[in-house]
Amino acid sequence: MIKHIVLFQVKPFDNEYNKNNKLEEIKTGLLSLKSKIPQLKSIEVGLNSNPKENFDIALDTTFESMDDLEIYAKHPDHLAVGKIVREVLQSRSCVDYEF
Repeated sequence: MIKHIVLFQVKPFDNEYNKNNKLEEIKTGLLSLKSKIPQLKSIEVGLNSNPKENFDIALDTTFESMDDLEIYAKHPDHLAVGKIVREVLQSRSCVDYEF
């Protein structure tokens, strides 16, 4: 099994309302992938509650193999959500590990 964990930091927004709306849009988009990509075994998306931390979104996903993760990464629905993320992305950190 492969655990794929990604942290996203978004660019500054002009106000918290707009930032929160965009974060919710991203979260909803990511969570919708579970029903669209069969290789995605599990997904959790969390929005940061601690204003002292730098990252805004945590993505935690599980796959049977690195090949399945690759299929997910190239899937059109994943790429569509990725486009939304990239529009506001400042920083990204990722780790993939076997368990």
